[in-house]
Amino acid sequence: MSGPDGDVSPSPAPTPAAPPVRGLTAQARALAAGEVTSRALTEQALARIDATQATLNAFRLVRREAALAEADAADVRLAAGERAPLLGVPVAIKDDTDLAGEPTAFGCAGDFTRKTADAEAVRRLRAAGAVIVGKTNTPELGQWPFTEGPAFGDTRNPWDLAYTPGGSSGGSAAAVSAGLVGGALGSDGAGSVRIPSAWTHLVGIKPQRGRISSWPDPEAFHGITVHGTLARTVADAALLLQAASGSTAGDLHRPPPVDVVAAAAREPERLRIALSFRMPFTATPKILDPVVRGRVTALAERLAALGHEVVEADPAYGPIGLTFVPRATAGVRAWTRRVPDPALLDPRTRGVARTGRVLGGPALRLARAAEEPLRRRVGALFRRYDVVLAPTTATAPPRIGDLATLSGWQTDRTMIGHCPYAWPWNVLGWPGVNVPAGFTESGLPLGAQLLGPAGSEPLLVSLAAQLEADQRWYERWPEAAEQSAEHAAGQTADPVAEQAVPEPPEPIV
Repeated sequence: MSGPDGDVSPSPAPTPAAPPVRGLTAQARALAAGEVTSRALTEQALARIDATQATLNAFRLVRREAALAEADAADVRLAAGERAPLLGVPVAIKDDTDLAGEPTAFGCAGDFTRKTADAEAVRRLRAAGAVIVGKTNTPELGQWPFTEGPAFGDTRNPWDLAYTPGGSSGGSAAAVSAGLVGGALGSDGAGSVRIPSAWTHLVGIKPQRGRISSWPDPEAFHGITVHGTLARTVADAALLLQAASGSTAGDLHRPPPVDVVAAAAREPERLRIALSFRMPFTATPKILDPVVRGRVTALAERLAALGHEVVEADPAYGPIGLTFVPRATAGVRAWTRRVPDPALLDPRTRGVARTGRVLGGPALRLARAAEEPLRRRVGALFRRYDVVLAPTTATAPPRIGDLATLSGWQTDRTMIGHCPYAWPWNVLGWPGVNVPAGFTESGLPLGAQLLGPAGSEPLLVSLAAQLEADQRWYERWPEAAEQSAEHAAGQTADPVAEQAVPEPPEPIV
C-alpha cells in the first residue's frame, strides 16, 4: 500500500549513541542481580535532570533527598533478598497525580497545599518498589497538546528544542525521551499520553478506563481521562502499566485485570487490521500532513509484511464530538475550584470553565448517556477487524510559543487541527497504544495509534512489541539525550552507575 502522496520511503532521523541509562525492565533485572544499586541509578537520574532542567524543563518538582532516601531503603530490601517488579527503579509521575508531602499544581500557578496521601496509582508504584524522583510538567489543567505556561515556563522537545514535546504529558515525554528516567506516568484525556509520545519517539499506552485507579477521584474529567505510561520500549511501558494498575473501593470503573507484561513477550496471531485516516467531525478545519500519511502507511505495509491482513476501513464515529465537549469543559470547571487563586488562571482556562458551567447539567447527562450507543456504533468495526491503525496526530509538533498567544477559540481550532485523531477513544474509554512511526525530513518524530475495543490492551501490546522488534525504534536517541548523559556522567562519581548502559530488548520474532 502507499498513500496518495506516494511517500513511504524510510524517514531520516538522528542516530547518536544512546545515553548511559537502561530501560525499566533492564534496570529492574540489574538491581535484582546485584549489578547496580538503586542509589547509583537514582543519583544518575537526578544528575541528568539537573543537566537538562534549564533547557528541557521537564520537571515541575524534583525530590532529591526523598528519592535518595527511597533508593537507600530499596537497596536494603534488595540486599535482604526482597524482590518486587520495580524495586529500586527511578520513575517520574505527572503533576496531576497526588504524591504525599508534595503539592499537585496540575500546571497552575499558586501556592498549593501539600498532599497528605498518595494517589492510588502512586501507592501501587511504591508497592512495586519504584523510586519517585519527581513530578513532571503539564499545561494548565492538562488542556492543551503543548506544555507551556507562566507557572513553570516552556517544556521543550529533546529532538529539537525549538519545538514542543506535546501535551499534556509533555514533561513526562521529554523526561523519558531524553533518558532522564526509563519510564513515566502520564494521563490521557484527549490523547495526552499518545500525542507527546508520538512527538518524542516513545511508546505511550492509554489503557482501558479504570485500568489504573483515578482515586482519590472516583473518575477523572467525567470519565474521559485515564492514567497511562510512557517509555522507550513496549516492555517498559507494559511493566510500568502493570505496576500501576488496579482498582480501589471508591473507583467508578473497575475492569477485570489483564497481563500486559506477558503480552509484551508474546507474538500475536495473524490479525485483521483496519487502516483508518478518517477524522471525526468537529466543524473545524483539519488536514492530514502527507508526510504523516506516508509514515503511517509505511507502518501498515510492515504489518502486512509481518503476516497481518491490512485493509483501509474507518470507524463510524457519528456525533462523538458533541459528547466530548461537555465532559471536558465540566471537568476543567471542577478543577478550577481546587486552585488557590483562580485569578492566576489563563484567560482561556476561565473561558472553558464558563462553558463547563453551561454544559455541566443536562448536556453533560446526555453526553454520558450517549456513550453506550457510541460504543455500539464504533464497535461494529471490531466485528470485522481486530485492531485499528491510525495516525496519532495530523501534523508534526508545532514550535514553542505557536499557541501561547492565541485566543480560546483560536487555540481550540489550532489544536484540533494538529490532533484530531486521539480523543474519540477517550469518550469510548477504550485502550490505545502510540508507536513511533518515523520522522519528518527535518528529524521531528511522528507516531501512529493501535486502537482496540474494551479490554484489548494485551492484544495491542503484543502487536506493538512485534512491530518494535521489526522497527527497532528504541535504537534512535535525540542529541539532547546524549549531551545530558555525558554531562550527568561527568557528575556521577559512583562507577557502578557507569555500568547502566542501554540494552536492546530481546526480539520476539
